[in-house]
Amino acid sequence: MKKKLTVLLTLAGILGTTTAVTAENLAEKVTGYLQKEVKVLVNGQDSKLTPVYINGEAYIPVRDAAAKLGYTLNYDKANKEIELDEAVDLIRASGVIVSVQAQEDGKYRIELLGSTWVILTVDKSTAIQNLDGTMLTPVDLKAGTQIDAEFGPAMATSFPGQAQAVSINVHADRAVKEDTIQAVKHTDDGWQVQLGDALILNAGKETRVMTSQGESVKWEDMKAGMKATAYYGPFETKSLPPQSPVFLIVVQGQAPVTDGLKMTPETAQEYRNLAWSQVNAQVAHITTKQDEAAVHIVSSKEVGVLPSTAEKKKLLEDVQAASGNVVTVTYNTDQDELLGPLIVVFDFNTKAFIGFNVRR
Repeated sequence: MKKKLTVLLTLAGILGTTTAVTAENLAEKVTGYLQKEVKVLVNGQDSKLTPVYINGEAYIPVRDAAAKLGYTLNYDKANKEIELDEAVDLIRASGVIVSVQAQEDGKYRIELLGSTWVILTVDKSTAIQNLDGTMLTPVDLKAGTQIDAEFGPAMATSFPGQAQAVSINVHADRAVKEDTIQAVKHTDDGWQVQLGDALILNAGKETRVMTSQGESVKWEDMKAGMKATAYYGPFETKSLPPQSPVFLIVVQGQAPVTDGLKMTPETAQEYRNLAWSQVNAQVAHITTKQDEAAVHIVSSKEVGVLPSTAEKKKLLEDVQAASGNVVTVTYNTDQDELLGPLIVVFDFNTKAFIGFNVRR
């Protein structure tokens, strides 16, 4: 949490020591001396600040001193107050907003996919602006908006992580297209993807290819017939079919890999179907599409699963005793902020349902 130090100023403090008196009893002209041979140390290091001595006491510029001490300075002109906000270590990420949900309390829940996969809460305290400095509001954010974000410092240990957005810089609004990949070709400049019958996407070094759960996908693993969502533009050629630079491609149905174990897309889809039959009571709260749930192979010792029966408990104990693996299928819900995602767990070898991961 930020700590704040508020300094109440006299008019003399605001105007500085060399300004003439402008109002009786409000300002007083004083004389000071710069002591260049005196060093001001911060954590043992020379801060390069030069103190001014007035009536035998040393003074240093508050803005420069605040920066050296890890504070940011805000001046409230109306109330004649300087407020120092303690600097905090924020987390930074860049990518594309893939969904926006308005909350009843006036806040917005955005899902960011790019350098990381994270859910961010955006509200009136979040500083949002274009690259030209124009200030924006949460309603200006939408699916396809490319952003840089600072968030935290606290972050919920859910999947994906969740945090409060502190600042957002908007780069561009990308067009969004979901379709089937028709062809993937390596070119001299990178890769070219034909999405559907009506769009050619040109990918460069800045283009990311990943699953909807933030896992990187190799270009060599991109195949015709895969379904994908592309975030591209903001411009395209007038050729037929049109061509456009692509920023992010989200591939559906990628096979997860854990410790050398691979799962075909068909098997992953089988697990999604099995999991869907187990979440009937929660369907009204689930926000993940049935065919887009994240499927992972994980160590049985890394899950916090609550077995559904004594028989399932015995199965889990046997799998853990053998250092075996389980398969998790993850659904996001509208209750994630309080409870975390809904995770269904199966035995890797038999596909037997074990239970659900404990939700916080």
